[in-house]
Amino acid sequence: MSLPAPVDLAPLHTLGLRASADRLLTLTSIEQWPGIHAQLTFPLHILGGGSNLVPSERVAGTVLKVELKGRQLLGEDEYAWYVAAAAGENWHDFVQWTLAQGWPGLENLSLIPGTVGAAPIQNIGAYGVELKDRFHALSAMNLADGHSCIFTPEQCSFAYRDSVFKQGEVDRWLITEVLFRLPKAWQPMLDYGDLRQQLAGQTPTPQVVAEAVIRTRQSKLPDPAQLGNAGSFFHNPRVDAAQADALRARFAGLPCYPQPDGTVKLAAGWLIEQAGWKGRSLGPVGMYEKQALVLVNHGGATASDVAALMAAVKADVLARFGVALQAEPQWW
Repeated sequence: MSLPAPVDLAPLHTLGLRASADRLLTLTSIEQWPGIHAQLTFPLHILGGGSNLVPSERVAGTVLKVELKGRQLLGEDEYAWYVAAAAGENWHDFVQWTLAQGWPGLENLSLIPGTVGAAPIQNIGAYGVELKDRFHALSAMNLADGHSCIFTPEQCSFAYRDSVFKQGEVDRWLITEVLFRLPKAWQPMLDYGDLRQQLAGQTPTPQVVAEAVIRTRQSKLPDPAQLGNAGSFFHNPRVDAAQADALRARFAGLPCYPQPDGTVKLAAGWLIEQAGWKGRSLGPVGMYEKQALVLVNHGGATASDVAALMAAVKADVLARFGVALQAEPQWW
């Protein structure tokens, strides 16, 4: 029996690694599911925008690309607008559309790559706002039997760059639609110095904040179309207060952000830069010269190259600071 012709995955993920899949199927409507389910080979890999992904050189089973489209205002009350978007909608385009309709609240999450359906899985966040802050509910389809279910915020178990879909319910559900609650009593979130500096002397309307976020991200993060990357490659680690105090005493300038649970969040990019990896490469991959938190593909890299660089960076940060870094992307 001959193997199926491999499907090139390099154009379908932002890191642009040399990778292929046994089979690629595309879902554009829920009605297609019975037919697609009959063609599946396992393991099954769900693909959105491919912006948080490290695929191996040959991905076994089936890659299912989700291209469900649609966005609409489902309703409103005196406190909020309730806006729904299908899982295959481009996240940044959706955010800009909500702002154009006069429904603010997602502006701090502008220019985050990926799709709407992937956003709750990662509980994406930037500049003081996380998806969970604007989330109301989502619809998901059970991959085993095709039945649909509504997940509330509590059922999603959101945490820092985490949700139930990365933990107890991993690989069981296909998110089909996400419903957002956008408060009418809008307040700008300008807790980050980059935004405050850019907006000094300006009236911070939602659109102005979005434009500042976009400029800030563009100044620090490479365009995947020009230089392959998966955005921030490592989580910002959290340590207990005692360890944070000890590190501050040893390393002047260490950025520390106390958290409500008593832990302290450290800036992974700062740790990586201090460990000597900013702008440094290992083979065809390296840490970006403008932002040490971003791993970039200079061309022709594979998942093995990424794994080698990741291990080297983690080892050097652990040796210098005693802090263990954790990678963000999903590995296939």
